Amino acid sequence: MHKELIISVIIVIAIIVGNIITQNDTKQTVDEISTQLSAIREKLLQEDEEIEWEKTQKELANVRKIWNEKYEKMAYYIEHNQLEKVETNLTSLESYTEKQDSQEALNQLDSGIFILKHIQDKNALDLKNIF
Repeated sequence: MHKELIISVIIVIAIIVGNIITQNDTKQTVDEISTQLSAIREKLLQEDEEIEWEKTQKELANVRKIWNEKYEKMAYYIEHNQLEKVETNLTSLESYTEKQDSQEALNQLDSGIFILKHIQDKNALDLKNIF
């Protein structure tokens, strides 16, 4: 009986530590990408003539690079359909910036930031997520 209790406590502690590590990684990734997307959003709110589309595309390419680096690790502990939503959103965003359609690009940016925050909230160790 004593052995089982110790093993159970060790397993629970390992699960909590693992969750904290993955939650911190997710938060860092979401914050980093959301910050960059928000900066791009500010640029897209300018008048269409003032938007530097080439610079915006380079910044989006940087966001895509960061996302691709983080995607592999996050795929181990986050639902794939959630990650695919971000992937689809980034692809649409890149497409709209190539077309220089600021309104649709803004819509995709807002959607992307929302999806990232939703992933972070959904995977947080919280009582509402447990019950």
